[in-house]
This record gives sequence, C-alpha cells and structure tokens, in this order.
Amino acid sequence: MNPPANRLRDLLEGPDLLRMPCCFDALSARLIERVGFPLTFMSGFAVAAARLALPDTGLLSYSEMLDQGRSILEAVTIPVIGDGDTGYGNPANVRRTVEGYARAGFAGIMLEDQLAPKRCGHTQGKEVVGRAEALARIRAAVDARDSGADILIMARTDARATRGMDESLWRLQAFADLGADILFLEAPRDEAEMRLFCERIPGPKMANMLEEGVTPVLPPERLQQIGYKIAAYPLTLLNSAVYA
Repeated sequence: MNPPANRLRDLLEGPDLLRMPCCFDALSARLIERVGFPLTFMSGFAVAAARLALPDTGLLSYSEMLDQGRSILEAVTIPVIGDGDTGYGNPANVRRTVEGYARAGFAGIMLEDQLAPKRCGHTQGKEVVGRAEALARIRAAVDARDSGADILIMARTDARATRGMDESLWRLQAFADLGADILFLEAPRDEAEMRLFCERIPGPKMANMLEEGVTPVLPPERLQQIGYKIAAYPLTLLNSAVYA
C-alpha cells in the first residue's frame, strides 16, 4: 500500500495546481473525496467551530485535534494534511506532535510561527515568535520526519501582518533551507506580494483562499500562473453548511 505521505509527494510532483477544500469532520472529508478532489486539509479554524462552537484562538489541544483527525482519516483514502498550529509547546512538543500525526496517518502537517495561543491568520492582533524559536519549531519537525515520521512538513509564517514582507521572506527561505516540504505565507495583501513569494522562495507553495480575508481570492488558473502548487479553501465548505 502506498503510504499517505508518498501519495502527497506524487501529487506535488504533478503538473497541475492542487485545489484543496478543507474539512472539519469525517463527513465533510468524505464529501470532498466523493466529489473528486485529490487531497484535503483538516482546518483548525473549522474544527474549533464544528467541534466546540468556538473561535480559532488556540483553544483546541493536541489530543482534541488528533482525535478529530483520526475520525477524518478513517473516512477517506485521499491524503490529508493536518493543522498542527504552533506544535503545542516547545520543540520537544513539536516533535511529539509531528510523530503523533504521522502515526495517525496524516500525509502532512502544517506548523506556524505564531505566538501561542494562536489565532486565525486573517484577524488583527496576532503576533509571531522570534526567529530563533520559529526556526527551532521547524527544525524539530524536520528532525522528526528524518528520524522516521513519514509525513511532509508545511512551514507557515504569519510575520507579514506585524513584521512585513522582508521578514516573512527571510523566514520562509530559512524554513526551506531547514528542509520544509511545503511553504506557506499567510495573509499576503495583494497579488504582487503573492507573486513575490512564489518568485523568491523555492519549492511547493500553498495559497490560502479565505473568503472575506486579507488575501485576494484568485481563480485557480491565476494561482498556478503565479507559481502556487496548492490552493486551500479553509472555510468554504463550513460556510456553505452554516449559510444553508
């Protein structure tokens, strides 16, 4: 059987942009798979809303996210990337989180550089940790992967909101140098910043298409032309259910 991480690697090597609606429970993940999308992402924002009816302010624990993830993973066969937030503690906690997500069957894990407790990347008032701590988190995640945790590492920075594009690009390049598999600049403010990210930073990159967020929601064809490999839609499915 082809492990989930290998299936995700194969998708990343393909020629096309990967459209990735995000899920929040087993049913939403099953719907995403049945429609024919090749992968999904367990959104921390959406899980907090669906599981606890609470906002995305770092209230969910590692064990709650892992429990929700296991239900999702049992319901589908497509690769699933899990939201790992800040890793739930220091670098030792980050390593445990990566190993736990890998054992559960996630194909990838996203880790970010926000100060805990974190919040939605498109809201005001968020802060990021210093460079040393941000790099220590990704280094711990990559070490866990290289030591046997079969999972891809998506490294995210939220530094654009408080420290600007130059700092964001520095962090993303450093994450790439450490060995992160996928890079994610959260909340660029316009298409020019999105293009700058894709031109400057090597490797597969993800765009976050959040309705009514800071980043312009562009069509998939434009995102692929800019240089993105994955287009995530974190709340589209949840919003459709709420509006209905």
